[in-house]
Order: sequence, then C-alpha cells, then structure tokens
Amino acid sequence: MHFRDSKRKVDYVLVYHYRKRTAHHAGGSPGPLHRPASLAIISNGETAKSHPEQQQEEAHGQDVPNPDALVVDMGPLDVLEEAKREQREEFERNLTEAGLEIEKDVENKSQGLSFVRIHAPWNILTREAELLKIKMPTKKTYEIKKEGGIAKKLSEIWRKFTEPLQPKVPQLNTTRMKHLSYPFSREKIYLYNVQDKDAFFDNATRSRIVHEILKRTYSTKAKNSMGINSLIAKNVYETAYPLHDGEYDGENDEMNERKLLYREWARYGAFYKFQPIDLVRKYFGEKIGMYFAWLGLYTEFLIPSSIVGIIVFLYGCMTIESDIPSKEMCDQHNAFTMCPLCDKTCDYWNLSTACATARASHLFDNPATVFFSIFMALWATMFLENWKRLQMRLSYFWDLTGLEEEEEHPRPEYEIKVLQKKPRTENRVKEDEKDKLTWKDRTPGYLVNFASILFMISLTFSLVFGVIVYRITTAAALSMSTNESTRSNVRVTVTATAVIINLVVILILDEIYGVVAKWLTEMEIPKTEKSFEERLIMKAFLKKFVNSYAPIFYVAFFKGRFVGRPGHYVYVFDGYRMEECAPGGCLMELCIQLSIIMLGKQLIQNNIFEIGVPKLKKLFRKLKDDRTETKESHSTPSKPPQQWELDYVLEPFTGLTPEYMEMIIQFGFVTLFVASFPLAPVFALLNNVIEVRLDAKKFVAELRRPDAVRAKDIGIWFNILSGIGKFSVIINAFVISVTSDFIPRLVYQYAYSNNGTMHGFINHTLSYFNVSHFKAGTQPENSPFEQEVSFCRFKDYREPPWSENQYEFSKQYWAVLSARLAFVIIFQNLVMFLSVLVDWMIPDIPKDISEQIKKEKSVLVNFFLKEEHEKLKLIENFIMREKPKSRSETRGRRNRAASFCQFSRSQRGSFTSFSSQHTDV
Repeated sequence: MHFRDSKRKVDYVLVYHYRKRTAHHAGGSPGPLHRPASLAIISNGETAKSHPEQQQEEAHGQDVPNPDALVVDMGPLDVLEEAKREQREEFERNLTEAGLEIEKDVENKSQGLSFVRIHAPWNILTREAELLKIKMPTKKTYEIKKEGGIAKKLSEIWRKFTEPLQPKVPQLNTTRMKHLSYPFSREKIYLYNVQDKDAFFDNATRSRIVHEILKRTYSTKAKNSMGINSLIAKNVYETAYPLHDGEYDGENDEMNERKLLYREWARYGAFYKFQPIDLVRKYFGEKIGMYFAWLGLYTEFLIPSSIVGIIVFLYGCMTIESDIPSKEMCDQHNAFTMCPLCDKTCDYWNLSTACATARASHLFDNPATVFFSIFMALWATMFLENWKRLQMRLSYFWDLTGLEEEEEHPRPEYEIKVLQKKPRTENRVKEDEKDKLTWKDRTPGYLVNFASILFMISLTFSLVFGVIVYRITTAAALSMSTNESTRSNVRVTVTATAVIINLVVILILDEIYGVVAKWLTEMEIPKTEKSFEERLIMKAFLKKFVNSYAPIFYVAFFKGRFVGRPGHYVYVFDGYRMEECAPGGCLMELCIQLSIIMLGKQLIQNNIFEIGVPKLKKLFRKLKDDRTETKESHSTPSKPPQQWELDYVLEPFTGLTPEYMEMIIQFGFVTLFVASFPLAPVFALLNNVIEVRLDAKKFVAELRRPDAVRAKDIGIWFNILSGIGKFSVIINAFVISVTSDFIPRLVYQYAYSNNGTMHGFINHTLSYFNVSHFKAGTQPENSPFEQEVSFCRFKDYREPPWSENQYEFSKQYWAVLSARLAFVIIFQNLVMFLSVLVDWMIPDIPKDISEQIKKEKSVLVNFFLKEEHEKLKLIENFIMREKPKSRSETRGRRNRAASFCQFSRSQRGSFTSFSSQHTDV
C-alpha cells in the first residue's frame, strides 16, 4: 500500500508491458539488453546504490549502455516499443511536473509487466480538492432534527426490531450529529478538522484526485493525446487503477474497509442483513453507492408485491373447485364434440379432454388478477416515488445537494477522429470548427446505426417467426404419429420445446446485441463518456427489450387471432394451419412462456454467467502472464506479491450498465405481464436476494477497485423505469381484456345469462360448424368416433350454419369486442389517475431533509462569520498588545487593522452572497 519508504501511500497504479530490444556484442552472441542492477526508480531522485551516471539515466527511465561496443537490431516491434517508451517517459515527466510523485521498478527482464506507483503529496491534494470543489467536513457539528410523537416511537421500535439485521460497520445515520461540510479551500484550512494530513482525505478521494490529474495530462509525443485513457487506447499503458485497501480474506487481524465490507456485506452468509450503504459509498464512490441503494430499495419493495402475488395465486387455488366454466369443460356427460385441430390426420375430440388445462388456467385467470394488475401499477409508482425520496436523502447525507455537473474531457476516440479530420483551408473554416466533429462527420455512423438497429429488430422478429413455424410443423408432424400418447401430448411437447428454443435464442442474441450496441455507439463518436454511456444504454435496452419480450408479445396478442374458422382456415405454408390457443385460452401458455424465460434468464444469464465468466477470464489472464514469465522466473527470487500485483490479476471494472440492464429487464417481467403470472415478483425477490450479494462479492473480491465517481442520481435509468411503469398499464389492460376470459365472462353473466350465473358460459362461447362444409381433402380420414358427427364446435362468436349469415361474426362478438375496448380505456385512465394521485400525495423531497438543508445553510453562514470574527479579534488583540515605538508605526498598525476589517467585511459580503446562491429546496 506504500512506497518503499513505507510512508507515502500508493494512490494510483499504471501498468504497461515492456519488451527489451535485442542487442549483441560486436563479436558475441545476441542477447537482451539488461540493466546492470535491479533498482527502484523514484521521481524525487531517491534510488538504491548505483553509479552517478546510472542513477541519472535510470531516473529518466533510460537503458544503461554497456561500455563494450553494441550492435542493436531494430525491428518493427522494437521501433514501436521505443516510441511507446518515449511516450511513457514524457507522460510520467509531465505527471512529476504536475506535483505527483512516482516510483517504479527497473525493467530487468527481456519482457514483462511494469507497475508505476503514484503518490499525491498534501499540497497537490489540497490544490485539486479546491479545484474540484470537494466538500469536506468542517469542525462545526450540528444536531439533525429528531422526529416527534408517533414517528419517533415507531422509529425506535423499528430500530430495536431490526437491530440483528444491521451490519456491524460505522454508519453516518446512527448518530444525530452531522459535520457541516463545505467545498475545500486552502485559504480557510483553519475551518477544517485537519488532525492527520495522511488521513484527512480517504483513499477513494485521493485516488479520484490523482485520476483527475491523469485525465488532463498531455503527451506531445503521443500526438497531443490528453489523459491516461488516450494512452491506454493506444496501448502505451495497458491499464490504470486505484488500489484496494488490502486483502479481504487474510488471516491477519488487521481490519480494513475492504475486509469489513466482505464480512458484513459481500458474503452469502450476510444475505439477511441490511446493506452498509454509507461504507459502500465511501469505498467505491457515490455512483456505485447509488446503484446498490437503488437495488436494495427495489428488493425491499418486491416483498409486499410478492405477498400480494402469493395471495392472488392462493385465491385461484381455493376457488378452482367452485369455478363453473371449468366444471362445464370437465363434465364428460355434457361433452362437446370439437372440430379437428389439423387437416386429414387429426380427428374430432371431446372438450372434456382439456379439463386439466382449463383448471390450470383458472389459477391465473380469475377476478383477483385484475386487482393485482392495478396494485402492481400503483406499486411501480410508489417504488419510483420512494426512490426519489431516498435519493434526495442520500444526496443530503453524502453532501451532494449542491453538486454541479463537471466538464468532461473528450473521449480518446473523439480526439483521434478530430486529429484525423483534414482542415478545409480552401473554405477558410474557422479554427474552432477544426477542433470538433460536425453532423456531416457523424452522418455515416448515424446511417449505419439506423440500418443496423432495423436489421437486428427484423432479425429478432424473424427468429420469433421461425419458432412459430417450428411449432406449426412439429405439431402437424406429431399429430401424424401412430403412437397414441404422442398424439395426446402434442400441445405440451410443442409448447415446452418452443419455449426452450426461445430461451436459448434470447440468451445468445443478448450477448451479441450487447457487443453490437457498443460497436454502433463507437461509430457515432460521442464526445464525452456520459454521452457515450447514455447512447449505449438506449441502444442496448431497445435491442434487449425487443429480444426478451417479442415471443411473449406474440403469445399474448397474436397467437390464435388469425386462425380463421373451420372450412376457411388461414395457412402459413401448403397444408400448415396457423396455430390456435388452447381450449382454456392463451393465458396459461403466456404464463408458461413468461415464467420459463424469466427464470432461465435469471438462472443462466444473471448468475451462472456472472460467476463463471469472470473466473474463466481471470484464470486465462493468469495463465497467460505465467507463460510469459516462465523463462525468466528461475533467475528472480520469489517474493510475496504486492497489492498492486494482486489487483492486476483481478477483472477490470467495465461500468454499471450490465448490472442495471439485467435488473431493468427483470422489472419489465415483473410489471408488464404481471396479470398472467402473479408469482413473478416472488421469483424476482428470490433472485435479487442472491443478486445483491453476488454483485457485492464481485465488486469487493473479483474486480479491480473502480474510480470513485460523484453522482447524485441514477441518470437515464430512472427515465427508462418510469417509461416501463407507464407502458405496463397499457400492456396489462390489453392482457386482461384480450388474452384472458375476464371480459367475455362479465358480458355473459350480465347480458346473456338467464339466472345471472356462469352456467352455460362454455356453450355460449362455442360456435357450430356443419362438417359437410369442410373443403375436400381436409376432413378427418378413418375417424374412429363412435357416433356420426354432423356438427362440430369451435371457439368463436359466429352465426350457426342454419342462419342466413352463416359463419359471420355474431352480435355477441361485437358486444364482447366493445366491452374489451371499453375496459382498456377505463382501466388505463383509472390506473393512470391513481398513479398521478400517488405521485402528487408523496413529495419528492422528505420534509425533514428540506428543513435540514435550510438549517444547514444558516448554520454555515453563522459558522463562517463567527470564525472570521474570532480571527479578527485575535489579530486586533495581538496588534494592541505590542507597544508602539513611534507615531508613524502606530498609524501603520491602525491602517493594517483597518484594512483587515475591510477585508473581513468583504468576506462577510461574500458569505451573504453564498447564502443567497445556495441551492434552495
């Protein structure tokens, strides 16, 4: 964790691969050009014992020549390596000029890894903290307002009840006292509680400051590349990262924040505990802290929705015996002879054979599912409103309330593209236009993006259609089987295999779309990392949304809608009819499709891939590095690995986009089609309990430490969540009205039933068909049916064959269709109104936080005025204590005192302006 002097902390590490150029003596054999000794090169001039000439050259990172004559063979790789070495030397020299201190090991092998350790001294930390406006705690503390009355008693009861669930880590919210924070200022350093300069800035803040210097340091030899990211993109350096705070599972008793996080947060054994969000934020930064706070709140909100979902499911189980339509379908004495499901090979069949499907459909197609859909729409609104409140609370305690967006540095790819842009001198283009890309430069990338997105969405729909063709052809093939059990289980076999194929296709396309989305975003050449991230998120979400939900949309809204009728079926290919829904409706199949895809994605993609793939990458990288250094390992004595070497073996941090994406897709499964699968929140909750610890362990134990990034919200993800919540209202309205039998049952009970009950509902929904109207060659062959069949039944609202308008849509069809559309409009407007009402009733900013921010503003002004007044008093007392020797000296002291008073008054004015400019809530 420190330089070789065991005093200066390692705040950041740069890593690069080096390769010595080959050289040989005039009459000798070739060999690598080595340094004469293994020394540590330190930017402030401290080295191990060496000759003065060697010390001077090694301090600049140069190779020490042998006094004998050398013949140097410079190949293409040597020239490239030499150029990289010069760029590294210049960059490190610029870092030293910026005030950073550097230490690195001598390159004493023919090739290998080299680690550049960087330390930021106190004067650099204070300078950058002032430039970055980092809020630091002052000496002043003030009491946070306590709740009163019932709220106070309830919070005390809750605190005692949840005491076993609290992690044993120091947390900010456990005390009622809060340090007053203010952007750091070197002129007012006396206001801050600087007891230990090494501990005043924590490790995350120190590494963040160093990273800011690294991002803005130029390298002229690398084509004026700005920042470490540009050099990494050009392979001058391989990677750069801050250090972890030590080992997380060491046997030593020395406790650090990483080990504390592992014991109380990142172990699966701690799954029942609350997350130590304050410590997560302190160690990883505000952006990652916000993610885990959001994930924790989402998981907590899944608990009530899971309980209500279980109650709805149990209601379906308890009422299944009293469901009249199910009884009528299962009644073998009152059997309905149904029309064949396919041409020629399929026979007539009794509706009672679909008894099991009808009973299972009732579990998810009952009046309680309508209530659950309304509940989940309001649940989504409540979740988003509570997140906004928690987000504001965290912003207050994490000192982010006055955070302004910082100006970002351009991305390396953007800089390279600007350098490649030829100046159009003949058109006399302005100088500032040469330093940026216009819409004309980006037009080819936009066109490729548009075409590629359309192609990939078309590819998804084509694959869904391919699975539909598979279902149709497989069903037709199995229906021709001579095996009776095979023919009887055609629907189950086809449904199960098709869903598994859909799941495999979704998993494969998800990985492909993630890579393609990144490639397409890079083609657009966004200027900053923030714009790059937002564009990447929107592309990846659009593709993965279509990929994950397209098969479910087909079953919910398209399957069974374009079948036709007996004697006039719709065919896909010659002899292959469009598939129909099961006799109990498509809702049961929608439930199967949704559950298998959701559970499969969570089990395979979110857990197995997240655990297995990083471990394989880590093993592959370790084997590769070991293979590179095996030839020279015998010459170097073995020594325990340093922290920067242990961190290098870990997987690099690639951002939070994959973590958010999987949770957003899951949020869609929980809200969009919840009317067909009330148990979706239960499975999401079980997954998230594991997901929180899985992500925590990944960040603590398997990833290099990310750079601490300030963020006061979750960014574009909130807009996506809000959009999904509103879209779910429309989708669930159509699922209930179109896919389920809820509306036809209501229409029958209140418009067509003789006694106001559901008796006769099944007969009401079945139409008649005269078997003599079958087209030639499509009627069943060698039918073993016992009696002669004159009429068969099919599910639809059509006129009977003895009517004048035979097989036309009946009045019941139009009545049901009108009721469906009316339900969609009423349901959508009702739920939207309730959502807006909930949004209005719950304020975005908690009242206590709003009051505390106002209080903090006044406390801050009073604190500064008091400190300045005391400082002025001390100086005046000091001046008055001195005995004046002459009248001119007395006049000079009075002038100095007066000028200081004037300075103090100007400072008071600045404090007053500060209070007026402070963020109001």
